[in-house]
Amino acid sequence: MKLTEIQDLIKFVSKSGVNEVELETKEIKIVIKTGKQAAPVVYQAAPAQITTAPAQVVAAPVANTTPAAETTPPATTAAASNEAKYVTIKSPMIGTFYRSAGPDKAPFVNVGDDIEVGKPVCIIEAMKLFNEIESEVKGKIVKVLVNDATPVEYDQPLFLVDPS
Repeated sequence: MKLTEIQDLIKFVSKSGVNEVELETKEIKIVIKTGKQAAPVVYQAAPAQITTAPAQVVAAPVANTTPAAETTPPATTAAASNEAKYVTIKSPMIGTFYRSAGPDKAPFVNVGDDIEVGKPVCIIEAMKLFNEIESEVKGKIVKVLVNDATPVEYDQPLFLVDPS
């Protein structure tokens, strides 16, 4: 049974109002329990048992992993106020951030590089399409805020640029 089929089954059971469903094949045994208190969904292959979160948690959005501004220690507030004079280049889409056009190619920009409006600064891969992200500001790259080949969210800061 495929994961998508299991997820569809969980959705169907949660919408139907049934309290418990048990499905067993040669390879897998699935027990889905619902009710007023959320019970775990248990997937059991022949020798091993895997327990996952309740059906309500499966569809929960992933929390943003960027640290909140309130968690900044007092010692770094001076650095934060210093960064206020910089312009932030943000991600225009959700995808995977790449600093260069390929693994054997040089990065588009490095810290200390001068950039012009329209100069490519990175690539964001979204749905197997590689989108070249161009600078909308003129200045000097001060800081790269994202590691290469990591996922980025919409409007996530990628670079700090000193416009002076």
